Amino acid sequence: MRGTADGPVARHVRVAVIGAGFSGLGAAVRLRRGGHRDFVVLERSAGVGGTWRDNGYPGCACDVPSHLYAYSFAPGAQWWSRTFSGRQDIRLYLETVADTEGVRPHLRLRQDVRAVRWNADRLHWEITSSGGAWTADVVVCATGPLSAPSVPQVPGLDTFPGPVFHSARWDHGAELRDRRVAVIGTGASAVQIVPALAAVASGVRLFQRTPPWVLPRLDRRVTDLERRLHQRYPVTAAVRRGLQWGMRELAGHAFTRLPGALAGYEALARAHLRRAVRDPGLRERLTPDYRIGCKRILLSSDYYPALAQPHVEVVTSALAEVRGSRLIAEDGTGTEADALVFATGFRVTDPPVARRIVGTGGRTLAEAWREGDGMRALRGATVPGFPNLVMLLGPNTGLGNTSMVLMIESQLSYLLDYLRLLEPRREGEGRAALDALPSAFRAWNDGLDARLGRSVWNTGACVSWYLDGEGRNTTLWPGSTGRFRRAVRRVDPREYERLTGAGGAEGAGGTEGAGGTEGAGGAARAASR
Repeated sequence: MRGTADGPVARHVRVAVIGAGFSGLGAAVRLRRGGHRDFVVLERSAGVGGTWRDNGYPGCACDVPSHLYAYSFAPGAQWWSRTFSGRQDIRLYLETVADTEGVRPHLRLRQDVRAVRWNADRLHWEITSSGGAWTADVVVCATGPLSAPSVPQVPGLDTFPGPVFHSARWDHGAELRDRRVAVIGTGASAVQIVPALAAVASGVRLFQRTPPWVLPRLDRRVTDLERRLHQRYPVTAAVRRGLQWGMRELAGHAFTRLPGALAGYEALARAHLRRAVRDPGLRERLTPDYRIGCKRILLSSDYYPALAQPHVEVVTSALAEVRGSRLIAEDGTGTEADALVFATGFRVTDPPVARRIVGTGGRTLAEAWREGDGMRALRGATVPGFPNLVMLLGPNTGLGNTSMVLMIESQLSYLLDYLRLLEPRREGEGRAALDALPSAFRAWNDGLDARLGRSVWNTGACVSWYLDGEGRNTTLWPGSTGRFRRAVRRVDPREYERLTGAGGAEGAGGTEGAGGTEGAGGAARAASR
């Protein structure tokens, strides 16, 4: 522990992980399994789970098959009650992983991280949290892209007399039965919320700026026989997971290289809409005018039937103004509501945590991204000027077709190799840090941009949360999960400058010159091959 003249005692650890969702919990498990014990996981809430802890809205469930939405080191086949797991099953799974993997002693709950500042003299991070002060050689940012709700600034919202809340901050005390409820947004949360509200509310008004493409969600109960089979013969669960992975990888190939191959998915979505919605006028309002896959494809078998009910109305315009209990759409139409639910997603391309992380020269991560080309990272993990900061599910690691857990586990291998490179090279060497080389950073992101340019996300004629305010896709990975795994299996030391405790610097792979030139080329090759 270290005390300061004008501050609290700071407890020092080798690694501080911020967040205890899938990423942070996975990091804790891999650190322990890798022989690391000197680390903590700082979590702002009272338990693990991340987005699956925060999102308690009715109908909350995963749109990735259960067996694929799990760590490879903890398949958890015995926990899944349905082929697409609901929130409670996923929370139970994560709590069980925390128990069985022995990471509970490393958790520091109710510690909201308020500031993370790099100390260039001591080569460590100084962390201020609601629970005290910490210092750490390495900080792992595992806050996740779906952690900060996005609520639009609507004129007059403060005049609304009823309950107002975001889907990720569900007000369980609000009485919605037999009330008129307005839902703003048509994303992945909305397609689950609307059917649940339609079952209890006297009226539901859905404000739809853009209709989504929706495919059937083939969900069913997992039988006891299946569970027993997977428990007795784990290879059967592995085969099931492998088949699910393979099918979704094929879809990912279409997203990134052959958008025209998505025509079959579009035909299936149109047929799904025709079967569920008989009214041609409503069906027209629910038909997208952009290529399928440009925005996230949603899975639901009860969304369209809910919208077809007589007490549910689709307003094909965004919410423009609130006048007391009257909601005014951009097209000038108005409707009355007793409660207002924002299903408007998250601040993915402008994460608030970036304003709390201060790197070299006193510049925040948010400023570095704003002054550059937006939210970027080297291999989705590191940013020049922020030594020993490793992000999990950082820029351009998102997926539009399969399980994010696959990406998390790939990055955990990168993290462990990163820590290995920080070990002393010679007797008496003090602390060390790795700072991403700007040349490698640029080469990696130039390669990503070239591949994203032909993807359906960039060419499908839609506006989505995948793109930032400048129209750059800083969110998604333009390739297969296997390709990403190969790209981050090991840290390329030529892409980093090694900072040492004596204040010196050297190329992490030998001389600084070799690191600058070869590292950038390595990044370009990995990003574009």
